[in-house]
Amino acid sequence: MDSLRRLEEIFSHFPGIGPRQAKRFVHYIQGKSPTAVKELTDLIQEVKKNTGECNQCHRFFTNGSKTCTICSNPERDQTTLMIVARDSDFETIEKSAVYKGLYFVLGGTVPVLDKEPDKKIRLKSLLERVNKDGESLKEIIISTNTTPDGDHTRDILKDAIKKIALPQTKISVLGRGLSTGAELEYADSETIRNALGNRK
Repeated sequence: MDSLRRLEEIFSHFPGIGPRQAKRFVHYIQGKSPTAVKELTDLIQEVKKNTGECNQCHRFFTNGSKTCTICSNPERDQTTLMIVARDSDFETIEKSAVYKGLYFVLGGTVPVLDKEPDKKIRLKSLLERVNKDGESLKEIIISTNTTPDGDHTRDILKDAIKKIALPQTKISVLGRGLSTGAELEYADSETIRNALGNRK
């Protein structure tokens, strides 16, 4: 496989990018000057070098410490933990300025027919977090997309968390302010507000 085809293949693995869009990306890069291409590659390397994964919520952030500014902020509500699939979902929730608790980023969702959720999401790390913070947690909010994979992931999480969470810990899911099939990443602030307000 030549370098052009290989680059197209790499782009096609990006979320939401198909083969045609991948080809457009490659053609776009071919049309840029060597200086612009070097700036792009240097920036990718810089982002990779200066971005770390929070040791508590597992989101990526640009900071020298091991814990992100959300998890290390004592003013955040320490009694509420929201579980989201991806960093983009975290950013959408934060932008709404409605939620003031802590987060856990799963790193994806579990496809409906998948029988090994541990290979798709950070289930083990999540359960360790719930077990460690058990006494302080009053509520765990499962915030997955209202898609088949999102619903499947939500059910896996509910079943697993119920086995270890303390009886006084409420396990809730976002209300249907989010329409069925909706991607959390693209929800506006008012929709997030309604979904959080109507969680059950």
